[in-house]
Amino acid sequence: MNFQDIFIEQKEFFNSQKTKSLNFRKMYLEKLKEVIQKNEDLLYEAIYKDFGKSKFDTYTTEISFVIKDIDYFLKNLKSLAKPKKVRTNLANQLGSSRIYPEPLGCALVIGAWNYPYQLSLSPVVAALAAGNTCILKPSEIAENTMKAMSKIINENFPREYLFVAEGGVEETTEILKLKFDKIFFTGSPKVGQIVYEAAAKNLTPVTLELGGKSPAIVTSSADFEVAAKRIVWGKFLNAGQTCVAPDYILVDEKVKDSFMDSLKSFIQKFDYQPDSEQYTKIINQRNFERLRKLIDPEKIFVGGKTDASNRYIEPTILHNVSWDDAVMKEEIFGPILPILTFTNFNEALMQIANYEKPLSAYLFTDNSEEKESFIAKISFGGGCINDVVMHLSNDYLPFGGVGNSGIGNYHGKYGFEAFSHQKAVLDRLTWGEPDIKYPPYTDKKLNIIKKFL
Repeated sequence: MNFQDIFIEQKEFFNSQKTKSLNFRKMYLEKLKEVIQKNEDLLYEAIYKDFGKSKFDTYTTEISFVIKDIDYFLKNLKSLAKPKKVRTNLANQLGSSRIYPEPLGCALVIGAWNYPYQLSLSPVVAALAAGNTCILKPSEIAENTMKAMSKIINENFPREYLFVAEGGVEETTEILKLKFDKIFFTGSPKVGQIVYEAAAKNLTPVTLELGGKSPAIVTSSADFEVAAKRIVWGKFLNAGQTCVAPDYILVDEKVKDSFMDSLKSFIQKFDYQPDSEQYTKIINQRNFERLRKLIDPEKIFVGGKTDASNRYIEPTILHNVSWDDAVMKEEIFGPILPILTFTNFNEALMQIANYEKPLSAYLFTDNSEEKESFIAKISFGGGCINDVVMHLSNDYLPFGGVGNSGIGNYHGKYGFEAFSHQKAVLDRLTWGEPDIKYPPYTDKKLNIIKKFL
């Protein structure tokens, strides 16, 4: 397929000014919602084929997010798109100043395989709400969901407005050569660098939603039952294939044993068996083998069983882990949870700070000073205190990384802003202007300027 033709069509359609109409945007957001809801069964079937994700998890962690995003913009689009009046300084009196949010143009969204609907369609919703045209390139790794999104969107939307491009690395490479007005990518830091480099050649602005080793810290004042329950749920959701999942735990040495017993108890209670509703397969054989090699048999506290034929890895906790172990050298992105210990809370924070800035960080404590230190001393994209993962479900919080874990953010109004340019306009009257700034310059004029500016 010639992606350049579709790109040119989208540029021309954007230049027709049709997408700037709020009624136009709302009409197609409502249509997208209708198409998703009408084809729910197809979406469920496709994602189950890719890695065994249940209807329950698909709705709660994928489809509901997209529907919620659409509803948010349908409710708030008028206020988000409204020009905002700001103060005008003394030098520009008599005049008024406004900021006009305007769409950037033709956007490219490159989705991720681990939450293929949410991480593809939520950015698309934001792009359309902001008034852009959009080409979506889902991840080919989750092949069936890619084809499902291609079918339901390309059969229901004009391709000059919204189009799903199928294909793999070769096709993505070709698409990235086009001069988009915005690129939004979700994936690994390694691929993010490739996307960033391609965007730089055209000076295209980017949002990069990447990843990293997200820590969870458990102090001696934490409620162990709550901490263990929430960490087990957040870590083993989607079989650990979640960019904001706790990647490892740092627990106070004094309470390590009792806390680990709580972790074990909840893993058993949640019953993560192969083909169960609450668990998924590893996405492919390559990732299965990568994860299997990270499990050190000498350090298994819970789990460790694997089944290559079903791409199943049992929820696994490793203990007696050091910072030098292989499992601590890369983002795990799977159902393996290393446990490290600390004896000094502030030293633990400094240890985390010595590594790349994570996408998320979590703290379990009942100590207000520890909360303040955690927020002040660790740089991370977003996180929770006494919970995990749930911060990304709040539309009023920006979601994004920092440093190696990403550039920019989205969700709610932040998604609208990610795909918008804030155009500044000063509107001045044509009378009442003093001639202080105009030649000829004099000391008197300079003294007046120094006094008032």
